[in-house]
Amino acid sequence: MIKSMTGFGRSEYSDERLKITVEMKSVNNRYLDLNVKMPRQLARMEAQIKAVLKEYMQRGKVDVYISCEDLAQAGMTVRYNSRLAGEYVAKIREMAEQFGLDFDLRASALARFPDVLTMEEEPLDDAELWGCLEKALRSAAEQFSDAREREGAFLREDLEKKLDEMTGHVAFITERSPGIVEAYRRRLEEKVRDLLDGSIIEESRIVQEVTLYADKVCVDEELVRLSSHIQAVRAALRERDGVGRKLDFLAQEMNRESNTILSKSDDREVSDHAIELKTCVEKIREQIQNIE
Repeated sequence: MIKSMTGFGRSEYSDERLKITVEMKSVNNRYLDLNVKMPRQLARMEAQIKAVLKEYMQRGKVDVYISCEDLAQAGMTVRYNSRLAGEYVAKIREMAEQFGLDFDLRASALARFPDVLTMEEEPLDDAELWGCLEKALRSAAEQFSDAREREGAFLREDLEKKLDEMTGHVAFITERSPGIVEAYRRRLEEKVRDLLDGSIIEESRIVQEVTLYADKVCVDEELVRLSSHIQAVRAALRERDGVGRKLDFLAQEMNRESNTILSKSDDREVSDHAIELKTCVEKIREQIQNIE
């Protein structure tokens, strides 16, 4: 099942201590571009986070948002800066002596001075933190991957219809091409007869001219290659994932063959179908840009 490069996934995991939320979304990109936004306490795990994500995706610009909440607040502790408190006391005592004031500083007042007492977050145990984070991460990534697969199913259905349409145009051109050369031969003979006014036509010259014309307008090789590319695209659409680059290459090759067929066309109906072929290829190329 092919995958689209657009997707969304969200998951939460919580236990007695932690609540972790992971949300991810993506848009098209030629390569895999992971942008992970997370709290500072998770930054040291960025390499592990990206390693897990790469198991679920190969292409696309993916934005990942991670939040972490300490439910029990067990990781917070009060820090006492005794050196700074001593400096406050010394300076206030100095002020009292300088201006003849009572030194009436109380501990409760000192505790309210900036940075004497601060709340600090103790680092969580890495094993515990990663255990919770990985569960949320994988759950969101699975949802994300499922969303991409669902979108990929619609893309495959649409591409199959366009390939059927291309096959029809190829069949028409294949059937009509031999008649173009024969029609040219008849027109050439009639034109020569009119010019010679009943004289004997030199058959070898007619054959030579028709052969040159046939070489000029012959698209047999292009039609064979185009049919082969169509079958290759159908086969790639049945592969599991990671076929976007392969399909992009095949679309370029189909475009090349369609251009050549149109440039060689010397028949209005063949030209019309060759133009439709090119239109189909362009639509296919646009859709392939959405495939991972």
